[in-house]
Amino acid sequence: MKPTTAPDQLTHLKLEGYKSIAQADLPLGALNLLVGANGAGKSNLIDFFKLIRDLIEGHLQLHVGQAGGPDALLHFGRKTTEQLVAELSFGERAYWLRLAPTADNRLMFALEGYWWHDSESHRLGSGHFETLCRAGEAGVGEEVVAAMARWVPYHFHDTGEDARVKQVHALNDNAYLRPDARNLAAYLLRLRETDAAHYQRILRTVQLVAPFFGDFHLRPTPVNPDRIELEWVERGQDVPFKAYALSDGTLRFICLATLLLQPQAYRPATILIDEPELGLHPYAITVLASMLKSATSGSQIIVSTQSVELVNEFDAEDLLVVDRQQGCSTFSRLNERALREWLDEYSLGELWKKNVFGGGELEAHA
Repeated sequence: MKPTTAPDQLTHLKLEGYKSIAQADLPLGALNLLVGANGAGKSNLIDFFKLIRDLIEGHLQLHVGQAGGPDALLHFGRKTTEQLVAELSFGERAYWLRLAPTADNRLMFALEGYWWHDSESHRLGSGHFETLCRAGEAGVGEEVVAAMARWVPYHFHDTGEDARVKQVHALNDNAYLRPDARNLAAYLLRLRETDAAHYQRILRTVQLVAPFFGDFHLRPTPVNPDRIELEWVERGQDVPFKAYALSDGTLRFICLATLLLQPQAYRPATILIDEPELGLHPYAITVLASMLKSATSGSQIIVSTQSVELVNEFDAEDLLVVDRQQGCSTFSRLNERALREWLDEYSLGELWKKNVFGGGELEAHA
């Protein structure tokens, strides 16, 4: 496993009692590819990071309500799981919490606090319904809170007719790429004007996958100079098309290229993506793998996938195998030595397809 590359990246996660995850103890590196069968629990781990992001922003109860209440978040509900327990380590610093359900269907902090440098924990308190720590506050755990506040879970699956990425949006919504890429046009326009080299890199990469693609046609809408929508032109042509003229796979790849090839200063410290390969051509998946590897220079990558082609592009140490045993998700790193003889004849993706790992047929884990 490649080590993390920055002090604000997550090095270890301990989690108990969340959805399908009864207990997990996960060392994390710069690149973490979650693989496993449907329903194993990959997306649940990504969802946990969304919970923490909402919690840090002061929206825990909103998250709980939208999820369907505490019983939808606790492992088999409150009758089985009394508390959700988590410890998130960033090197020698960590944030920890215990969340308990209440009679009025909220989650309450049974305990919340920090520890650092193997010293005693600092307790923030108990009995509160929103976190007592905030990003930007001075004091104990400031760096940890700031790191968690910069997590962004991305999900580019919605490319239907009513997808937000295809709609008209505010021209000044360009501070960062939003999790569903709804502000893609405004963000690309900003990059073209302020970071031309990165804009050109994104464009060239899109053209590798879609040779017909000429350029983005980025301009305020004619009827409202404060609004913009995604437009593009074919190579050698000057008639603009709107986003709905792109295939779903091409549009998703554009979102991924923008996310992973944007300037490092703009990228989140930890990038989380759920099944980025959806709808992509095999060659586009190869290019995606290259972008993911490149993005580890400055960002931590946590990705869930169902793609054999994507798994083939990585080393065994990059994979975090997710299994489902007796209703519980388990997580383990591959033991490359145990797979050495298999890897002489098969690729990692082929071994996964054969259920050599991720299917419980071989004790191939560390």
